[in-house]
Amino acid sequence: MGALARALVATLLGILLTPAPGALGTNPGLVARITDKGLEYAAREGLVTLQKKLRETKLPDFFGDFRIKHVGRGHYEFHSLDIPSCELSGSALKPLAGRGLSLTISDSSVQVQGRWKVRMSFLKMDGHFNVHVKGITISVTLLLGSEDSGRPTVTTSSCSSHHPHIRDLDVDISGDLRWLLKLFHDQIESKFRKMLETKICSMIDKSVTSDLQPYLQTLPVIAEIDSFAGVDYSLTEAPRATANMLDIMFKGEIFHLNHRSAVPFLAPAINVPEDHDRMLYFAVSNYVFNTASRVYYQAGYLNFSITDDMIPPDSIIRLTTKSFRAFLPLIGKLYPNMNLELQGALLRAPLLTFSPGNLSLAPQLGIDAFVLLPNSLKQFVFRLGVTTNISATLAFNTSKITGLLTPGRVQVELKESKLGFFNVEMMEALLNYYIRETLYPKVNDKLAEGFPLPLPRHIQLHDLLLQIHKDFLFLGANVQYMRV
Repeated sequence: MGALARALVATLLGILLTPAPGALGTNPGLVARITDKGLEYAAREGLVTLQKKLRETKLPDFFGDFRIKHVGRGHYEFHSLDIPSCELSGSALKPLAGRGLSLTISDSSVQVQGRWKVRMSFLKMDGHFNVHVKGITISVTLLLGSEDSGRPTVTTSSCSSHHPHIRDLDVDISGDLRWLLKLFHDQIESKFRKMLETKICSMIDKSVTSDLQPYLQTLPVIAEIDSFAGVDYSLTEAPRATANMLDIMFKGEIFHLNHRSAVPFLAPAINVPEDHDRMLYFAVSNYVFNTASRVYYQAGYLNFSITDDMIPPDSIIRLTTKSFRAFLPLIGKLYPNMNLELQGALLRAPLLTFSPGNLSLAPQLGIDAFVLLPNSLKQFVFRLGVTTNISATLAFNTSKITGLLTPGRVQVELKESKLGFFNVEMMEALLNYYIRETLYPKVNDKLAEGFPLPLPRHIQLHDLLLQIHKDFLFLGANVQYMRV
């Protein structure tokens, strides 16, 4: 990557992902915001990389003809130009409402050195020169947009010869040639200024076109979570600049990789808090988590089957017709010495509820019981309805969101029995044990794998903040760009 690209994208643009408060048409599922503090950090990083780029820049030769009174005409040439040192002192990266970003580099200096030649009718001369260019000011507008694919775009605007400004030039030309120094200031300096200004603008434009924009294209529109679920990170609209922050909105929908279908509910509007203590904020709507719940529900991930060989050997309750006489007295008489199987499934995808400081969900399950007949057939004997309240804890690390479910007590209701009376209380005890010891660990293992945040390469987050608001999770962090 090029200089401007690394700093402005890796540090920021790739990091952003959010909407401004309020909704436009389709609300985003995931919101990220870069504050003025984050923009300041990006500008500092931009200076470092742009300074390196300038030192590597080769300036074009420039030449021309001149006329000196009482002496005559001549031809000059300045060649082998390079930049041994430069100092970019001040920088600012500010939002331009409705457009993008304004990058300003001010009060900077560049040293240019090279060789010179002068040819006149009666003589030829050459030597070396050194120009110290002071008070450079560069102002560039970065226009932000989005492609049909949902990726962000960036182009430069408003960088031309009148936008860069050079306050002063100190020139040192070898030899005692005051007439040549006067010639430089009188006839050559303006061309030198123009050449340097044009080269700086060209360098920035090329860096944005060749480095920054291609880097933005590497930001994932689709990120896989596992073998059957992915996250849609496409932009819902072009990045939006306001007075002191830059916002970009992402769809944030989790979907099945093999058969995606329309989501039957909408993302809520997110009123992002006006916090500015950190460089970057994410607002993750409950829409993201609930689309995930829908996908895993449709995939049957939380469906389960319990047979006797899954019950701990020391358990006093077995999945056999003999043991189940305590729940269903007739079962031992009609189906003596046979095993049972319990099949459980969610009745609908559980929705995660966000309220200030709290996350909860209330899944509903149906459990069907079957007798395993000697001929390998299954005989349905009863159906239970199961409800529970679950509290959820989320954690935020440097690259993803992880979760942990804490179960409440399971409540059981008899929905149907083919064999009459059923002891619900004893069944509650069995299911509470199984769900706590077997089902929840499976779900928590999956939640520990985490939901990836859309971060570009070489970015690390620190000073992490996590808050739970109505309908969304609010994450804050400072950013560090890891140079490679």
